[in-house]
Formats: sequence, C-alpha cells, structure tokens
Amino acid sequence: MKRTGSAVWDGDLRNGKGKVSTESGALSALPYGFNTRFGDAKGTNPEELIGAAHAACFSMALSNELAKAGIANPHIETAAAVEIQQQDGGFTITASHLTVKIEAKGADKAAVQKAADTAEKNCPVSKLLKADISMDTTIAV
Repeated sequence: MKRTGSAVWDGDLRNGKGKVSTESGALSALPYGFNTRFGDAKGTNPEELIGAAHAACFSMALSNELAKAGIANPHIETAAAVEIQQQDGGFTITASHLTVKIEAKGADKAAVQKAADTAEKNCPVSKLLKADISMDTTIAV
C-alpha cells in the first residue's frame, strides 16, 4: 500500500510560496512557506504535518495495543510537538514529543501504560522518524 502527498513550490526559500496536497484530498493546495514554517503567517508547515501524522499513527497503534490487552472502547487524545533546530549550517528535525490522554474505564493503569509504551516504539511513523521520540501520558481509568 502506498499513500501520496505532494507539494508545489515557486520561488526562493525566503520569499517563495508553496502548496501542499494529499492524495485523498483532505489537504488540497494548502499554502506553506518560510513565514508559515519559521514565523506566524497563515498556512501550514512540514513539522505540523509530521506532528499530525505522528499523533494519528500513534493513536491507532495504541488502540490496537489496548485491544490486545483486552481493554475496550478507549478514548485517546494525542498531540505531537515536532522540533526543528539549526544544526551544522542547516535545519534538522530533532524530536517529536507525544502528549497523550487516555481514558480507559475500569482498566488497569499499568496495562494501559504498557500498551502506550509499546505503541510509542512500534508506531510506523515513530519508526520512520528515527528522531528522539518522547511521550507524556495522562490516563484516566
């Protein structure tokens, strides 16, 4: 299975403008540029898109791990903060930090945490990033 995303860019780095789209049409010609990445201009940037993908992937992986542990009908809220830093004369995405809230009524808290830890390591986007992946969890049982 393959899924595609695409981008179009016109101009130089600082003044250029781009548009990003997804195969599904969920994103269609969404604007991005230097000011949306490193400033406060309206539009998106690669880091927030990676963050959304990481949060979505992790949430799905966690739901699977919870099901394996016999924990049904969880409510999972995940945010991923993706960091970009200047290094070696360029920029590097250095980390993605997951903040997770899990409601699993009647579940064992240790079992929920174990499922979250397993999902963090085995989520396909976590594996892809090969960055310093970290996580905070808030669990309501």
